[in-house]
Amino acid sequence: MKALAYQQAHTLDAFAVDLVEVEEPRLRDGDVLVEVCAIGVNPGEAAIRAARSAEPGGRVILGWEFAGVVVETGSAVKGLEVGDRVIGTGDPTRDGCWAQRVAVDHRLVAKMGDQLRFVDAASLPIGALTGWEAVFRDQSALPPGVETVLIVGGAGGVGSLTTQLLKVKTSAFVVSTASRPESRDWCRTMGADLVVDHTADMGEQLRHAGIAHVDMVLSTAATADGLPRIAALLRPFGHVSTVDVGAPLDLAPLVQKSASLHTEMVFSHVVNGADPSSQGRILGTVVDYARSGQVRPIVTTTLTGLTADNMKTAHTMLESHRTIGKIVIEV
Repeated sequence: MKALAYQQAHTLDAFAVDLVEVEEPRLRDGDVLVEVCAIGVNPGEAAIRAARSAEPGGRVILGWEFAGVVVETGSAVKGLEVGDRVIGTGDPTRDGCWAQRVAVDHRLVAKMGDQLRFVDAASLPIGALTGWEAVFRDQSALPPGVETVLIVGGAGGVGSLTTQLLKVKTSAFVVSTASRPESRDWCRTMGADLVVDHTADMGEQLRHAGIAHVDMVLSTAATADGLPRIAALLRPFGHVSTVDVGAPLDLAPLVQKSASLHTEMVFSHVVNGADPSSQGRILGTVVDYARSGQVRPIVTTTLTGLTADNMKTAHTMLESHRTIGKIVIEV
């Protein structure tokens, strides 16, 4: 089969992903083999491409957000059959979905039915799972007393879907941050009750709207210098959830508020063997929301064809840090 792969970690300027012939995936007992129809492209994959090299003689196939059709099942698979249309994520320790077919643990996928387009469905899994696990406790509700949620980076994939899930599942007042007119408009379309500019004084903007403090903050790109700003907006005994923590964090500003800190990495369930079936269940609920119109897909750019040029275009857009919603490649 064909797959987009590379050997050595590299920068965008030296883009070295090529379409190559590779062996068919080998199924484990609990795997399904999925014919990939659409691929969601994520900022984390660009970071991995720049940092991870293949083992000697090997190659790296990235990509862990897809929609497609089950074409084979392992002996231990339950609830899925050949021909099912599915969405899912994958396992970052295995080959990903930048390929014609991908083998994945069946507990990480969910049936999507016939109502959704593959391109739309592929825009949902990573952002929805990340947001759900970051803000909801016991897989269902916000922590007690949370009535106002601030999402730092509201126009990206995680922010877009978390906003929608909060509006579907809770009565929370959702504040999103965005700096450009087009990203501010997008946040409002996603359902944000208030949009503030994170390049200006967020506290002043919140106070102008009659909000002294927020109860919870979801930061989609936590940085060391951003944490003091976040802590200043948070009420005492509030909650902070951070995604993709890449730098050491000084927790002193949160300690002063006796705040709780939750870190989120969407692949924690699968790499640690901690009930990966929970993610399949979440995706099933998200599909239900999408089919009923309560959650809208967030694809804003569609590139047609599994080609190196399309992947380079997608990564160029991601590394501009100006993307809104989700980039999807239609295979």
